[in-house]
Amino acid sequence: MSAYGLLFRHVLSKMDPEAAHHLAFSVIEGIPRVGLEKLVARFTRPTSDISVTALGLRFPTPFGLAAGFDKDAKGIRGFGALGFGHVEVGTITSRAQPGNPKPRLFRLIADRAVVNRMGFNNHGAASAALRLARVRSAEHPRPVIGVNIGKSRVVDVDDAVDDYLESTRALAPMADYLVVNVSSPNTPGLRGLQELDRLRPLLSAVKGEAGPTPLLVKIAPDLTDDEVAKIATLAVELGLDGIIATNTTISREGLRTPASVVEAAGAGGLSGAPLASRSLEVLRSIRSVVPPTMCVISVGGVETAADVRARLDAGATLVQGYTAFLYRGPLWVREINRGLSRA
Repeated sequence: MSAYGLLFRHVLSKMDPEAAHHLAFSVIEGIPRVGLEKLVARFTRPTSDISVTALGLRFPTPFGLAAGFDKDAKGIRGFGALGFGHVEVGTITSRAQPGNPKPRLFRLIADRAVVNRMGFNNHGAASAALRLARVRSAEHPRPVIGVNIGKSRVVDVDDAVDDYLESTRALAPMADYLVVNVSSPNTPGLRGLQELDRLRPLLSAVKGEAGPTPLLVKIAPDLTDDEVAKIATLAVELGLDGIIATNTTISREGLRTPASVVEAAGAGGLSGAPLASRSLEVLRSIRSVVPPTMCVISVGGVETAADVRARLDAGATLVQGYTAFLYRGPLWVREINRGLSRA
């Protein structure tokens, strides 16, 4: 077992999951602060050119960090040093909000999975825009920055368009690409925005406000194949630049973790290895509908370089991960980059 495996088994797995998350994040955030950014980056970067051009941008590796880990755009440079080719920050809302009551993050270790009901806890769009501006203006290498925006909890679903537009105005100029999140299960009413009669005016309005910033929409794995195809068709019709598939799932089928543990965790989105099969299915469904030039980012259950390669072979332009990071540790990204370099 690796050193991180021993650390996880004997220390991190016994800590409150959210406290462990904050501890890990503080270490990653500190990499550039203590002058280790270049040293770490030399150790984690690909050993050959595996760069990808998408959304008019160059991604040094097709593998990036999914939204949810860096909710407030505080660790971008640290994550870049660890080897991520892009970092998607957020989900960020127009208004600062504390998220759902704790506890709200739970490990399902037997499934290499996590249940979260964080509820878009973040300091708001204006605060994030200031941090993003500092990262962009600094004379340091950085990964591609995606910004994921969602609906503020206190805003009624009927007023969601104006709320998203407020975030778009603050954040689109600071983003390399912008993502409309309508698929988290942890904000009441949010997933209803995936219904076409609500989604069309939302995406149209945000696209108009985003200007030249590439725009993508992130969808849930719990949609039917027909619903996925209709949203993909709408994205093409509206001229969106891409689709991210998928968010977390509300399904609890096929888990190895004892039912009593799953029930104790309660409601929330499930991420990690159990999502892999459905995420791949949704990717294939989308790619069968959209043109080859459209960017499709696949996320859900990715653990190894072989998993990333399988998503790329199935039509993904880029691939993201998050949950496996918690189980595999800080060298996880290096392993994926080196594995892709050998492929």
